[in-house]
Order: sequence, then C-alpha cells, then structure tokens
Amino acid sequence: MTNDYVLVHKIDRIGYLTLNRPEQRNPLSVAMMTAVTEAIRALSDDSDIAVIVVKASGPAFSAGHNLREMVDRTLDDEREIFRICTKMMQTIQQIPQPVIAAVQGTAVAAGCQLVATCDLAVASMTAVFGTPGVKIGLFCSTPMVAVSRAIGRKRALQMLLTGSVIDAPTAADWGLINEVVAPDELEARVRALAESIAAASSLTLAVGKQAFYRQIDLPQGAAYEEMQEVMATNAVTCDAQEGMSAFIAKRKPVWQRS
Repeated sequence: MTNDYVLVHKIDRIGYLTLNRPEQRNPLSVAMMTAVTEAIRALSDDSDIAVIVVKASGPAFSAGHNLREMVDRTLDDEREIFRICTKMMQTIQQIPQPVIAAVQGTAVAAGCQLVATCDLAVASMTAVFGTPGVKIGLFCSTPMVAVSRAIGRKRALQMLLTGSVIDAPTAADWGLINEVVAPDELEARVRALAESIAAASSLTLAVGKQAFYRQIDLPQGAAYEEMQEVMATNAVTCDAQEGMSAFIAKRKPVWQRS
C-alpha cells in the first residue's frame, strides 16, 4: 500500500510504515500526519500484523512540523494542526500492536515527539534528537508531553529550554530511545527486535500495551488495584492458559491469531 506521503508494506507479521518526503526532511505536515494516522490504523486492523515499525526515507527521520503551514494562519488553523498531530500520536499508543521507531537520522521537534511516542525506538549512531522550537519563538509544548514522559523533568527541560540537540548515545542514556547501533545494522536490529516481540501472543501483547499506558501515571496503589484485575483477566484467556500449559509441559505454545 502506498500514497504520496507514506509507504506501507508487510514482512511476515511485521508492518512497516515509511515517511516518504526525504527531499523535505519528512516534515509532519497536515497531509503527512493524516496519512500516518490512516496507515497506522490500517496496519492495526490487519490481524496478521503483530508489530509495526515506523521508519523514514532519506537522511532525516523527521524535521517536525511544516512551518510553511503555520505562517499567516488563524488561531483556529493552528489549533487544527495540533489537533491532527495529537490524534496521530495518541493513535500510536492506542492501537494494540507495539510500535517501534527506527531512527536513521535527525529527529527534532514533532519528529522527536514521534520517536518518544513510539513504544520502543532504535537509532543509528548518526541520529540526533532535539526540541529546538524555542530558537524560533515557538516552544515545543506538544513534543514536551511525550519527551518529558520518556526522559523526566530535568533532562526534558534542558532540551526544551536550550533547543540543543543530543546525540544517539545520550538519547539512549536518557531513555528517549532503547539502543544505538551502527548505521548499517539498524534495519537488521529493528527486524530482530520486531520478530522477538511478534513471537508472543498478539492478544497478550495488546493486553500488556494498553495496561501499561493506563497504569503508568496512576499512583502506585491505584495502579496495583487496576493491574491485579488486568492480570487476573489475562490469566483466564485462551493464550495465557495455553502458554502456562505449554511451559509446564515443556513444549512450544500455539497461539490463537485473533
């Protein structure tokens, strides 16, 4: 499946979505964000897809919003841009499949927000990350939501207040991404990570991902109260019963694909 802004294909149980405006550094224009949201939903609706990888064409992952769309616009126009952006980010975390960002180059502003929003992220050693909006008079307030939740207050504020970029090893140390690999190893490492996730039950992955985002901002007591019910409900599902029985019998589990 292709359109002007994203390329989508499947390999086994992995769905790949590629941002495809390399000559413009893959800006998150309204058209691009709409295309990403639609493609993510289409991949999520495919029961064969267990994991989704978000990647990009060209030297940059994404330079963030298309500033040409934000000059000489009304307040309602600006609100609509950020509504569409928020919808895209929330869709990534609401779908049942885990989403991995494969970051080969620069990811700044809303591009950095996109990386922080994905469930996991692997980056090339050549990638850099930043929230440089302060330098052009537009504080990265919506990127701040995802970035601050990934790396914490002090480090997020350092990025937001200075607008400076950080390299991939620093991003990994701070928790913005999971790991850093050589540029020629990025594709294979992301594929291996996706395959290791896809080997699990799709039902269990969906339960776990959705539960993670429900509990992460709750007080500890409330989180335990809600998660004990989630785990009990999970335990009686067909795949959990199959998995536990297979473990006891020392055999490989056979998951239901549904």
